[in-house]
Amino acid sequence: MGSDGGAVEVDENFIGHDQTVKPKGRKKGRGFAHKHKVFSLVERGTGTARTMLVNDLKAATLVPILEANISAEATIYTDEAEKLGDKFAEHEFVRHGRGDYARGKVTTNTVEGYFSIFKRGMKGIYQHAAKRHLHRYLAEFDFRYNTRELTDLERMKVAVRQSVGKRLRYAAV
Repeated sequence: MGSDGGAVEVDENFIGHDQTVKPKGRKKGRGFAHKHKVFSLVERGTGTARTMLVNDLKAATLVPILEANISAEATIYTDEAEKLGDKFAEHEFVRHGRGDYARGKVTTNTVEGYFSIFKRGMKGIYQHAAKRHLHRYLAEFDFRYNTRELTDLERMKVAVRQSVGKRLRYAAV
């Protein structure tokens, strides 16, 4: 992502709840400590999204993901994250906590829009996703987002092409 100096927006979000952190029966809190951490990269221009489930949001965890998925000549845009961009051509960030949401090209509105679609789908269609299956939901929403400008027939052809040579099994034999 971000080859030829393209722009990539990077953000994290939280979905659902993790019963291993928050025991059953306790009052549901508004915080994020008990939720699953989702990390997303969205390339401006192409509109390509790549989303993954992560265990924590520390720089030591996120920087290798960024380096593996984003070209070194890319410009990355984040919110609040200041120490993620040493390996890239440019790194700009906004501070949502201070009311700073956009300064010219420096914004994370594209990735925030992606998360808006994802969260609406999770709350409206699926309503619950266990952590062990969440990566599958993320892959589905990435596919939907990445093929959003295709017709249904074109999207179906892409899906069939991507399934060639892969065996889909319900359970291991």
